[in-house]
Amino acid sequence: MVLTYIKLLLSAVIWGGTFIAGRVISQSIDPFSAAFFRFAIASVFLFFIARQTEGALPLPRKHQYVPLALLGLTGIVLYNYFFFKGLQSIEAGRASVIVAQNPIFIALLSAYFFKESLTPTRLFAVFCSVVGAMIVITKGQVMAVFQSGFGVGELYLFGCIASWVTYSLLGKAVMTDLSPVLSVTYSVFIGTVIVFLLALAHGALSHCLSYSLAQWLSLFYLGLFGTVLGFIWFYQGIQRIGPMKSGLFINFVPISGALLGFLILGEPVTPSLAIGLLCVCTGLYLMNKTP
Repeated sequence: MVLTYIKLLLSAVIWGGTFIAGRVISQSIDPFSAAFFRFAIASVFLFFIARQTEGALPLPRKHQYVPLALLGLTGIVLYNYFFFKGLQSIEAGRASVIVAQNPIFIALLSAYFFKESLTPTRLFAVFCSVVGAMIVITKGQVMAVFQSGFGVGELYLFGCIASWVTYSLLGKAVMTDLSPVLSVTYSVFIGTVIVFLLALAHGALSHCLSYSLAQWLSLFYLGLFGTVLGFIWFYQGIQRIGPMKSGLFINFVPISGALLGFLILGEPVTPSLAIGLLCVCTGLYLMNKTP
């Protein structure tokens, strides 16, 4: 069980780094091309990992194809489209705090679909997290959102949240008769095929020759660490301790995202970002705190 918690913590730290890599990539590579190369790289590693851990790579059963296709569509195609589009205009640190709302919605929907408990403390946690996200999104000018609404970048990141919540809850159902490794592998395979067709329309194969070394290293990081290790370890956590408790470790995504954004990209840690980050992490902690 201790190893499960260590893997979940490392997954969160790795995912904090994906916002840095995504920020580097999104400035000059279209979302579908970036998603294709990310998951093409991931598919190679997943193939060998699945063969090594499972002993074989059996074809899914007929009743598993539709759920796996939905996993590929939500967790691979839609999430990454919204992820890269959002990072075109949102700093990595701010984006990581906004996307950290994922476990709040996972917990709420887990309480509805899987009958996991939702106490008054957890309802207060929702309030804390939402307030923190609003402070970050509006850069401290919360009332301004009622006058001008959300920006395009923020709306794309809300699409990230919806996609990942759907992916996580579907994964809980899929893993009743499929291992975490196979669940991730098949969903990535299917998602890669879908996104490849979309990337072709954007000239991915011709434009990739002009990618810089930093962009290729960022794609490799997203493929191997952000996808292969992060997805498998997170799904193992969902399988062993449930989606609500696994969501606790998302606390560390905005922390590492903001810290890495400051250290690597020189993004400022503004008072509104710091206050919002504190509120979000408080909410996430209370949401997952054992009664």
